[in-house]
Amino acid sequence: MGIGQMMEKMARGQKAVIGMVHCLPLPGTLNYRGSVEELFERAVSDAVTLWRSGVDAVIVENTNDLPQSRLLEIEQVAALSAIVRAVVEQTKIPVGVDASFNDGVAGMAIAYGTGASFIRSTVFVDRVVVTGVGEIGPCCKEVIRMRRFLGAEEVKIFADVQVKHSHMADEAVSLEESCRAAVDSGADALIVTGVSTGKETPLDSIRTAKQSVSVPVVIGSGFHAGNAGEQFQSADGAIVGTALKRGGIITNPVDGELCRALMEEIGRIPWEGRG
Repeated sequence: MGIGQMMEKMARGQKAVIGMVHCLPLPGTLNYRGSVEELFERAVSDAVTLWRSGVDAVIVENTNDLPQSRLLEIEQVAALSAIVRAVVEQTKIPVGVDASFNDGVAGMAIAYGTGASFIRSTVFVDRVVVTGVGEIGPCCKEVIRMRRFLGAEEVKIFADVQVKHSHMADEAVSLEESCRAAVDSGADALIVTGVSTGKETPLDSIRTAKQSVSVPVVIGSGFHAGNAGEQFQSADGAIVGTALKRGGIITNPVDGELCRALMEEIGRIPWEGRG
């Protein structure tokens, strides 16, 4: 399945499941373990486990790089690029890039250079405050410029709106306004989240996003087998990460049994458009 097919699947009312590949700390960051090979082995192993379990796509993210910053350092870009390429080569599903916390320009360049299919841009149009990082402004203009500069129109943009781990600098801006601004600024799909990793995405947020825009709306946190049926009544897809790790510990490997259990539960959910 390519990214176009996955987008069409969601447009038909079917649901897409996107698994997270959480990289171990990259070179130059606080908890880097000193082994590039370990980074490759873990990322590829997690991606292959997700793919074989039946997910529609994966996102490779440097989520364990501490302390976090808005932009990646050059050694992080190099390592993340190499890891993404290895995942692309070892799987047969769309691969996304999340250059965390919000380096959408690097993410777009990495996606184009490695053959990845989409990026996750966590602060695409909002202005937010993130603990430990400070205030972060929108990157939509720079991301769109990079996509056009590279001729990478096939690389899709999945944009968070009012993203987790942050609060809006201007709390008067509604979620509906953020959703419409993101689509007007070039987002191909939207991601709505709870307050932090593993925290359930409020149903009201999903419904607001769906009512505001015509592009796919994807759950970005707190999705698991227990709430899949309820959340998929509104959302077009879901990103799942810590729910597929033993103990919900983000540095643990993806667990194949948890993946299969989730996909089996999703397979039992009735919804309009299944087929």
